[in-house]
Order: sequence, then structure tokens, then C-alpha cells
Amino acid sequence: MTHNQLFELIRKKRSFLCVGLDTDINKIPEHLKTTDDPVFEFNKAIVDATHERSVAYKPNLAFYESLGARGWESLAKTMNYIQQKTNDIFLIADAKRGDIGNTSSLYARTFFETFNFDAVTLSPYMGLDTVSPFLAHEGKWSIILALTSNKSAGDFQYLTDKITGKKLYETVLEKISHWGTTDQIMYVVGATKAEALQGIRKIVPNHFLLVPGVGAQGGSLAEVAKYGMNSRCGLLVNSSRGIIYASGGEDFAEQAQKKAVVLQQEMQQLLENNNLL
Repeated sequence: MTHNQLFELIRKKRSFLCVGLDTDINKIPEHLKTTDDPVFEFNKAIVDATHERSVAYKPNLAFYESLGARGWESLAKTMNYIQQKTNDIFLIADAKRGDIGNTSSLYARTFFETFNFDAVTLSPYMGLDTVSPFLAHEGKWSIILALTSNKSAGDFQYLTDKITGKKLYETVLEKISHWGTTDQIMYVVGATKAEALQGIRKIVPNHFLLVPGVGAQGGSLAEVAKYGMNSRCGLLVNSSRGIIYASGGEDFAEQAQKKAVVLQQEMQQLLENNNLL
């Protein structure tokens, strides 16, 4: 999927919502736990309830890997189900990989070929040779961690170069923007760092940004759009817990749908306000 195709998908669905499938076996409603594959059954119901309002899904791999082989099977079944159900969803592996070239080549094959994800999240700390194997896959995206919303983000990301005056995350944005095109590279910027988006847009005005943290983490959708939206929208805003755990009962899918509808309607208004529809 190209940059333009992703923008057209956003316009078609009047939404830039990404639903995080952070499916915790301990939080799945009790009535699903007697099924053969509770994680898949939960994901299936969430997808059925939200896919018309969403442009992307983002399974967090930790929730699947922690279950061993069963978890990988649930992930594969989830991917197959989404791909069979609809052809207008952008699929992100939230894997945060980052390793030397030959290892990265195998990670890229795992996510782009075996599972057919459209994108994968990556840590750039080890440099270009950890990212370039992913960039070699045509039509696929590398989503680079730039400025995150966790409480320890300042340990490294805000360190300032005494010569250039640039913060580390700014250097990451600037340097990596030269590694590939706007059809290949996206950046993770936490929603709770919305005030930084204005400066980030000066460095990468045309790239898409994946913005987690709206909803349960307290990020403001309006603030993210105010500072981060560009002439092609340029945003995928993720909500995980705020949608998928809207209810812990048998009505979990219905309540997830209601939360997705609220966000999608807010996003539609923001797109209209910026003359993008």
C-alpha cells in the first residue's frame, strides 16, 4: 500500500483509526475462555465490530508470543480472518524489532511474507543495517520508534547534542527520513507528546505518523490533529484498551463498536475541518 493509497483509504472510511489488538488472555471475557482459541475468538468479534470504522489493526506481538506456539497460531488465524474479511485494512505488526542485518532479514520475512503484514514497528538504535532489510520489501512499511509516551522516554530520547542542539529523537527523525521514501517509512510519536508534533512536522512534513496513546493513556485526539495533521492527513491514531476492553462482559464487542464509532466520528469532523474530505 502506497502513501497515496493509505490516504485514499482514510478518505473512504472517513477515519484514521488504528485499533490495537493487545489481546490479554487474562482480560478476555469469561464466556470466551471455554472456546478452543479464546484469543482468536475475541479478536474475531472485535474485528467484526470495528472494521468498518477502522483503517488499521495493530496486534502487539508480546501478547501472542507470551502464549508460545498457541499465541502464534492465534495471531496467524487473526491475520487470515482479517485478510479474508476485507481488503481495505492496513495491518501493522507491533513488534519493535531491531537487530543486525541477517537477523533483521529473517524478521522482515516473518512479518512481510509469512504473516503478510503491511508494516512493522522497529527500533532504530543499532542503525541503518537493522532497518534496510525491511526497506528492501516493496510495498511494505517500516514504522520507526521516534518519540514514545512511556514515562522513561526522557532517559534517551530528549538527550541534546551539545554541538547541534538537536534532541536525539529529532536526529532520529531527520537521519532516517533519508533512508527511504514516504511510501516506506512512518514514525511512532506518542499522543501524550502532542505538543512536540508541531516541531516534528517541521522535520518530517510529509511522512505518516503512527500515534498511540489516545484513550486509556490520556492522549487528546484534537491536540494530535491540531499539531500533527498534514495535507494528506498523515496520521494513524491508535486506540487499544479504550476500545477492545470497553466492556469485560458478553457485550464487549458491542461496546467496542460504540467506542470506535465515537472516535471515527470525531476523526471525520477533524478531516472535514481540514478540508481533507
